[in-house]
Amino acid sequence: MDNRNIFKWKDGIIYLIMIGVLIAIIAYYQPLLSLLLTVALGYLIYKYIVAIRDKEKEWKKYIEGLAEEFDTATKHAVFNMPFPLVLLEMDGTISWYNTRFKDLFADEDLLNKKIDELLPQLEVERLLEDEDRKPVEVAYEDQYYEIHYNVVDSKKTISTRENIIMLYLVNKTDEAQLYNRYKDEILAVCLAYVDNYDEVKNSTPELDRPIVLAEIDKVINSYVTKHNGLVRKYENDKYLFIFHNRDLERIKDKRFDILDQIREIDKGNPISITLSMGVGINGKNPYENYEFARAAIDIALGRGGDQAVIKEDNNLSFYGGKTKAIEKRNKVRSRVIAHALMQLIDQAEEVIVMGHKNADMDSFGASIGIIRAVRNRKKDAYLVLEKVNPSIRNIYNRMVEEAPEYLDIILSPEDALEVVNESSLLIMVDNHRPSFAEAPELLELTDKIVVIDHHRRGAEFIEEPVLTYLEPYASSTCELVTEMLYYMSDKLEMTKFEADALLAGITVDTKNFTFQTGVRTFEAASILKRAGADTTNVRQLFRDDYNIYLKKADVIKNSKILFEKIAIGRLESDLEDSILIAAQSANDLLNIDGVEASFVLTQWGQKVHISGRSLGNISAQLILEKLGGGGHLTSAGTQIEDKTIDEVEELLIETIEEYLKEGEEK
Repeated sequence: MDNRNIFKWKDGIIYLIMIGVLIAIIAYYQPLLSLLLTVALGYLIYKYIVAIRDKEKEWKKYIEGLAEEFDTATKHAVFNMPFPLVLLEMDGTISWYNTRFKDLFADEDLLNKKIDELLPQLEVERLLEDEDRKPVEVAYEDQYYEIHYNVVDSKKTISTRENIIMLYLVNKTDEAQLYNRYKDEILAVCLAYVDNYDEVKNSTPELDRPIVLAEIDKVINSYVTKHNGLVRKYENDKYLFIFHNRDLERIKDKRFDILDQIREIDKGNPISITLSMGVGINGKNPYENYEFARAAIDIALGRGGDQAVIKEDNNLSFYGGKTKAIEKRNKVRSRVIAHALMQLIDQAEEVIVMGHKNADMDSFGASIGIIRAVRNRKKDAYLVLEKVNPSIRNIYNRMVEEAPEYLDIILSPEDALEVVNESSLLIMVDNHRPSFAEAPELLELTDKIVVIDHHRRGAEFIEEPVLTYLEPYASSTCELVTEMLYYMSDKLEMTKFEADALLAGITVDTKNFTFQTGVRTFEAASILKRAGADTTNVRQLFRDDYNIYLKKADVIKNSKILFEKIAIGRLESDLEDSILIAAQSANDLLNIDGVEASFVLTQWGQKVHISGRSLGNISAQLILEKLGGGGHLTSAGTQIEDKTIDEVEELLIETIEEYLKEGEEK
């Protein structure tokens, strides 16, 4: 026993010291007496040490007894734990379990089985990777469990085997059922518009008209009632639906098949009827769900109609949209937009016109057309253009020769930042996505933004523009701008170069008037022709040099056909003309018999660019939209960063396969 144990009780030591001091004082006067007292002190010290030893033995015995009692209580608690407990080896093999765990499974012999054989949702590797030891939720039969776990370090015990994993299964069935019930009963608000109500009504024979309109109501009411919803018709072509979330999930699983049911109505109507739906869910209250639904229906209509859009906070989901947008024959909207734009131009100090990054003929031609509209109002206009790429090189060279005055109003994004202010009017053409703008930072410098575009509306959109002219039915933005120019003045004032630029934009986006071409496309072309556009000069803008033809030939030669109807090609070289070659190659691949859609990949700087084209049965837009892109049913594109061209091709094939499966399920 060391000195620390002897002097454990400080009070006793103090008393002994005091006695020793007194004996020393007595020894000075009575040496004989002090000797007797010293013997007595020695005896006291001895008894003190013996007492300490006895007390330590008693304390040790008490602790040992308490440990045995605790060990017994622990074992009893483990074996009789009110929730399932199981011990696993590090590879997931079951080494021990209590009765509660055994009662969960019909198999009596659970030892040496893998835990993932019993609970497939539980992955031991992921448990070990999670340093925070967060509980894991699993479902078994009709029960829900929250699994808590820890890893026991066997080195701290006498065991010689590896560490073991302890799982504690806490039954959360009541809470899960309550949550699921709450989730199922969340209300969803839906707005539904018949896209072409007036066209169907006016084109249907008078005798059949009541039958057709009644059939629309019948199909809609029957569908909503079937899904336990509430329907109210508040205008001839507009409906309000209320669903529970569980019923909405069933509708989503069926890919909003009401769109097909409406389209299949045939009661004497010469044109197909289409429906657009906007759904709002998970808002803070019913009114916010209604606002979500309004935003969703605007997006559905902006994407061309015949589809459903679900808005859940900032998340958007799209269903349908696989048919061509129906051309609007009523020009009232175009006339109204033209006059509204005139007023905005008159009120602005200067006008900035901006297209999308990597400008194409449609973007450039539409910009030229808008600048002409601004000049006709005697206002200053500027064009934001970062660089001249191969897609617009020919028209740009024509501009240098025939309209050099335009060179003075072209601004780089950096120069545009010094010109734009709060009173400036910024007109976006051929694009509605801020991230795709030639200079996105300009959007933050003015509140007066106009959007003129023909692409189907995506999830990303300019925030609160003062004027939006988004018409997916149009062949091109140049077509929309041409119509607006026609309505903005009694006499169309336009130079031959400007007319050629607008006609070139229409020509390239319609692939020489063969795709996405309607009556108004030819009307716009005739307006430009009367203004001096020369089709021969326009065609010369699309002439390519010999090397581009060779590259296109290589892409087509090395392309492959997948799913019996989709062609995929690759341009391995990173060239200045890469995107132009990819787009033209995708167009040429559609000339192959049996090919309904084509996609060409090319390396472009640090990105992989995909050009997609379709004959109309397959939506190039819906496929590339899943990869972050957008466009039209027949023409779309996207760019992907931080992936090799092989990885992007694999991702594209997976996306196409998913799209085709969705079509088969419908």
